[in-house]
Amino acid sequence: MKNRMPAVVGFFLVMVSTTLFAADGLVVLKSAHGVKTTMDRLEAAAKDRGLNIFLRLDHAAGAQKIGKTLRPTELLVFGNPQGGTPLMECAQTAGIDLPLKALVWQDAPGQVWLGYNAPQFLATRHQTRDCEQVVLGLSKALAVLAQEASQ
Repeated sequence: MKNRMPAVVGFFLVMVSTTLFAADGLVVLKSAHGVKTTMDRLEAAAKDRGLNIFLRLDHAAGAQKIGKTLRPTELLVFGNPQGGTPLMECAQTAGIDLPLKALVWQDAPGQVWLGYNAPQFLATRHQTRDCEQVVLGLSKALAVLAQEASQ
């Protein structure tokens, strides 16, 4: 089998140029769009790839219901058994973090960000074993979705 590591490393180097990796396992990308547009693009990209959309939650609207104000903040919960089941086969406790989630928010200066849990962070959290290919596959898929939504 051909070694794909150089191609994978190159792909991730390109991604790092527009991505921040937070210490807590959150991958964060700067978006060129507003919160609603970024989330619309993410939802469309996920649907185009056959992923199920389980929930789209507007945190700012929820805050408004109790008389509070939040900057625009939306959460998308998405996935499918084909992507999540292999991770759970490595460590069934990963089910607490599945389906996958992505958060889009506007910070105080007005910049919009898209963030999601790094699959490697989830693998470490759940002490998966022999799951490198699953983690790599999820990482690539999430990176492509996030890039498509935010650029």
